[in-house]
Amino acid sequence: MNEDQTKGKMDQAKGEAKRELGKLTGDERTEAEGNKDKAKGNIREGYGDAKEKATDTVNSLFDNKRD
Repeated sequence: MNEDQTKGKMDQAKGEAKRELGKLTGDERTEAEGNKDKAKGNIREGYGDAKEKATDTVNSLFDNKRD
C-alpha cells in the first residue's frame, strides 16, 4: 500500500465521520464537507491504486528482461 492509498482511506474515513456529524447535528454545511472529503479520498485512493499497478507493471517488465 502506497502513501496515496493510505491517505485516501484516511480522507474517506474523515469524510464519513464529518458527514455523519453533519447529519446528526442538522448542519448541512458539515455534511457537504464530509461528502467532499470522502470523494477526495476515493479519488486519491484510486490514484494510488493506478500508481501501484503501473509500478508493478514496470517492475515486472524489468524482471522479465533479467531472466
